[in-house]
Amino acid sequence: MKKLLIATALSALAASAIAAPVTYAIDPTHTYATYEVSHMGFSTQRGTFAKTDGKVVLDAKTRKGEVDITIDSSSLQTLNAKRDEHLKGPDFFNAEKFPSITFKSTSLQFSGDKLTAVKGNLTLLGVTKPVTLKVTRFHHGKHPMIGKDTYGADAETVIKRSEFGMKTYVPAISDDVKLVVSIEAIDAQ
Repeated sequence: MKKLLIATALSALAASAIAAPVTYAIDPTHTYATYEVSHMGFSTQRGTFAKTDGKVVLDAKTRKGEVDITIDSSSLQTLNAKRDEHLKGPDFFNAEKFPSITFKSTSLQFSGDKLTAVKGNLTLLGVTKPVTLKVTRFHHGKHPMIGKDTYGADAETVIKRSEFGMKTYVPAISDDVKLVVSIEAIDAQ
């Protein structure tokens, strides 16, 4: 009986260790955010934020966790230096006054083992609004080069930039902005 109790206790302890949340560090060399916006209805203009940081905490067994992303607004690149300078200025991202764009999750949604959406709060220009990131691609496995547990995902949402105080040239430059985040997150242990 004593051996059975010890075995049961060890089994329960092992099961709880497996179900424990794991922290994954966002790989800044393989994680970036982009935006797309209509320019007077003629073209779609895109920009990339090259510097991101953050973490993902995930308990795969209970399908719970959190996503915390910080984007350096001064890392914006559009392949046009003059436009980059204007977009980083007070008319748009105001990178000097607001150096970070952040997303902090409030809940994760799964379908089976696949993450399908992340609800949370986006802070842009000091204004925080709830958004839902729709996950369009989700992959989990061992990183082939470093052998660590790794998650990757692409997620997107559409916001109205005027709701965050970015009103310059609306509606000539669309109020609707598509945001896309591509993440690789590696086990931080």
